[in-house]
Amino acid sequence: MADMFDGIVMAEQRFHGEGYQEGYAEGSHIGIAEGRRYGALHGAKIGSEIGCYLGFALTWHCLLQKCTDEKSSKKIRALESLIGMIQKFPYEDPTYDKLQEDLEKIRGKFKQVGGIF
Repeated sequence: MADMFDGIVMAEQRFHGEGYQEGYAEGSHIGIAEGRRYGALHGAKIGSEIGCYLGFALTWHCLLQKCTDEKSSKKIRALESLIGMIQKFPYEDPTYDKLQEDLEKIRGKFKQVGGIF
């Protein structure tokens, strides 16, 4: 008689454990897929932002090439600095430990360059 009740009690614990394992595995799988989607979206936003900065900088750099005054030279130096920072940015390495720090530096430089214009 005691064995029958032990089987019932143990079945509940076993089903609870199996349910937990199945739920954990499914949640992990869904979490990985969701993380990839979020990463791709966030990466695309960063790429678009940096592309906009680079387009701005290259356009103005090209437009100012024929200007020889000191004010234009200062603008060109600032643009070249921004272009250099963008070209060194590690697009291909999402594990780069200073990615966010470098991105903030590029944003700051863009604001500085925008203030000159």
